[in-house]
Amino acid sequence: MLKRIPVDQVRLGMYVQELCGPWLDHPFWKTRFVMGDAADLAKLQSSNVQEIWIDASKGLDVVQAPAGAAVVEAAAPIVEAPPPAPVDIAPARADLRAELPRAAALMNQARDTVTSLFNEARMGRALDIDRCLPLVDEIASSVWRNPGAIISLARLKTHDQYTYMHSVAVCALMVALARQLGMNEDETREVGVAGLLHDMGKAAMPIDVLNKRSSLSDAEFGIMKTHPQAGHAMLAEGGAVGALTLDVCLHHHERPDGKGYPHGLSGAALTRAARMGAVCDVYDAITSNRPYKNAWDPADSIAKMASWKGQFDPLVFQAFVKSLGIYPIGSLVSLKSERLAVIVDQGPGSLTMPLVKVFYSIKSRAPLRVELVDLSAPGCADAIAAREPVEKWKLPQLDALWAGDETLRQIGYL
Repeated sequence: MLKRIPVDQVRLGMYVQELCGPWLDHPFWKTRFVMGDAADLAKLQSSNVQEIWIDASKGLDVVQAPAGAAVVEAAAPIVEAPPPAPVDIAPARADLRAELPRAAALMNQARDTVTSLFNEARMGRALDIDRCLPLVDEIASSVWRNPGAIISLARLKTHDQYTYMHSVAVCALMVALARQLGMNEDETREVGVAGLLHDMGKAAMPIDVLNKRSSLSDAEFGIMKTHPQAGHAMLAEGGAVGALTLDVCLHHHERPDGKGYPHGLSGAALTRAARMGAVCDVYDAITSNRPYKNAWDPADSIAKMASWKGQFDPLVFQAFVKSLGIYPIGSLVSLKSERLAVIVDQGPGSLTMPLVKVFYSIKSRAPLRVELVDLSAPGCADAIAAREPVEKWKLPQLDALWAGDETLRQIGYL
């Protein structure tokens, strides 16, 4: 029997079915468990969570006052209700325009959290990993509603935010990939945490090397290649993360062909999680602007990664492409109608028929009135002809076409 009760009525032995309120207020990662630890009970009652659902058939019920006993203070009413939907069922899908403002706000929260974690690490303080868990759940919820929103926004980074927002982007990419691979809720959260923390070792790198605005020398690159070991040692010392997160932190630069670092692992020695981390890490790196190179177009990046034989696990990479689309949001394409368009959302049934915004005539070399076209719509005669390199056309800010100026200002990109 499910009951919704105030947290001051929670006691040890109760089965917690669900915490009410925003994920960012939740003090725990898991939402379904037996309350068996007094420290967890104290954490719950001191949090911002006001009410929870309990399942009295799986644990203790609310204490009832003995018959005839005087009631000093009226207890809060207990409301019985039908069981909520299982937590591993996705929330309703949202279109990109609806999800972008939520994703932008979440990115700003995530940036603050990750920046704080890196600063704590630089000062030698123990990392408060508990702050990551509700953040990962919020990111997972956004990915469920529309993966393109937060994944596409997260690749728009300023130079001084790159290290922090790269962690957020890899987290979102890992969650989307986990969903595509059919991982359950707990596994998805775990790889999300791994993505968020995979680069913590960069907090131990010299600032002048980490933030260098030109290509690294061989010596500097040698220093940077030590960040997986540094991060692994940092996280292992804290003892607050699991083996999967430690593995991704240490091995996200390994390759199936054995040409990666730090240990040159190959074949079965590489876990699926490490292989996932490698794909997500590289994609975000090459689609983000850096001081010494411009970002590659998302669709062009997918095509180039597919050509790098031996660098990625083929099955993991195939799932990764399905999770983003052959033409990820923000990609520049040409249409059979001799027009340029930007991908603004994925189509419901085909990776090759997304939603696009047409804005430029190739034939007349002139801007057009912006038009939204669903290439998957019945009767649509247009189709994608080819990927187009952004540098070839030297067009103004394309990101505003799919994200909008207001969203770009919200994340500090304009």
